[in-house]
Amino acid sequence: MARRKDGGSPRWFSPLECGGAGGERVSGAPTLLYLPGIDGIGLGLIRHHEKLAKMFELWCLHIPVEDRTSFEGLVELVETTVKSESSRASDRPVYLVGESVGACIALAVAVRNPDIDLVLILVNPGTSFHKSQLQTLSAFLNFVPEPLHLTTPQLLTFLTGNFMKMPSTVVGRGFSPEEDNTLSEITSSLLSSLMFLVDILTKESIIWKLKILKTAASFVNSRLHAVKAQTLVLASGNDELLPSSQEAEKLRDAIEKCRTRLFRDNGHKILLEAEFDLATTIKGAGYYRRSRKTDFVSDYLPPTPDELQQAINRDRILNFITDPVLLSTLPDGKIVRGLAGLPREGPAVLVGYHMLLGLELGPMVTGVPSSTGVHIRGLAHPFMFDKNSEQIMPDSAHFDLHRIMGAVPVTGSNFYKLLADKEFVLLYPGGAREALHRKGEEYKLFWPDQPEFVRMASRFGAAIIPFGVVGEDDICDTTMIFRSFPSMICLTRC
Repeated sequence: MARRKDGGSPRWFSPLECGGAGGERVSGAPTLLYLPGIDGIGLGLIRHHEKLAKMFELWCLHIPVEDRTSFEGLVELVETTVKSESSRASDRPVYLVGESVGACIALAVAVRNPDIDLVLILVNPGTSFHKSQLQTLSAFLNFVPEPLHLTTPQLLTFLTGNFMKMPSTVVGRGFSPEEDNTLSEITSSLLSSLMFLVDILTKESIIWKLKILKTAASFVNSRLHAVKAQTLVLASGNDELLPSSQEAEKLRDAIEKCRTRLFRDNGHKILLEAEFDLATTIKGAGYYRRSRKTDFVSDYLPPTPDELQQAINRDRILNFITDPVLLSTLPDGKIVRGLAGLPREGPAVLVGYHMLLGLELGPMVTGVPSSTGVHIRGLAHPFMFDKNSEQIMPDSAHFDLHRIMGAVPVTGSNFYKLLADKEFVLLYPGGAREALHRKGEEYKLFWPDQPEFVRMASRFGAAIIPFGVVGEDDICDTTMIFRSFPSMICLTRC
């Protein structure tokens, strides 16, 4: 079979599904430039581009297999596009999503353009090349004849990832763990994919790409201190080739505006693996913005059905044990089961008190949108948005779902903007102290003497909806013996 040609120079393309037809793209969407890994073809976004296209103007870099553009040349190409996009929309950031060697290109562009507003999303960055087994792979390939070079386990994993973790939409029927397929079907699909790789990836091209990666890592590692861009590092805890989790910690310490997210069960090709969603990760980390500064109110995008289900699943065990019941009061004063008494149009302020550990938040935040379609925006403690707070938590993504579901730092300006936008605002005047109450303080309020939210709500004509929770503080007694009291949340409109 004749080898397929993939010539020409590096070029940008936008997937057909990313045209923004039907007005689905949000207003003022920033530009996102995807920089592929060593394969160069941009396959990494195949599972993500439709969701990302609603949030960004999306462009992918394609580096033809036969292209021999140097690392410096690739950096200059991306830099030219970044400058053009920044000039076209100077009030918006430019996103660079780089995978492996693409992450090195993104960092190099950031080093050379400290005055441009960039947001870097680095996926298993190749800056750890010198600490990996790939360093010796290039020399080893010189002694392996074609097409046997693609049978090298390390290189095959580097190029294709773990097939068994990929959904069937990526690699075809036979690789979805949920499907019951025979070994022969899996082997047949795998061999077909391998033959495609053999057809387009020559040994010479792979050696060249590994050389590019080595050069890129050396260039970037000596200049990390100069990176001023807002940076998010996505690291796989089960990366088969690069020490990505350790590298993420190094980059977090070396780059001033850097946060990390660790995915313990994922491999090197995390973008192709099931259960990982790039758009959700960006939103959860608080890295989606459409202006010079992050605005948790105006930059908010309502959770998708998948994100809402993810939040529901997180509290599934707790909900099963406590069996929470939601009650509401109709305009005529009748109390009914469900949320028929909750208004459907804002502005509105839901005001309540925290129970033990704030466990009522789950049923509130997921129960209201599930039942009514109304998204409530919680005013949360600034601790949940601080970079230093993440580092002391067992998981840096511990508060990501709160942001996805609409939480914002509790400030007067944020409260004002939410009411001006006619949102439903969830407010706990007692704050964290109320959720961490001591023995003997069950059902005790820790509200300030002058609740300023009343004055703000009246200015916008907002409905004030007080609610109470019964049962949560009674779940366990002083001997820590669990009782079977369900939690009951009752909302009454004022």
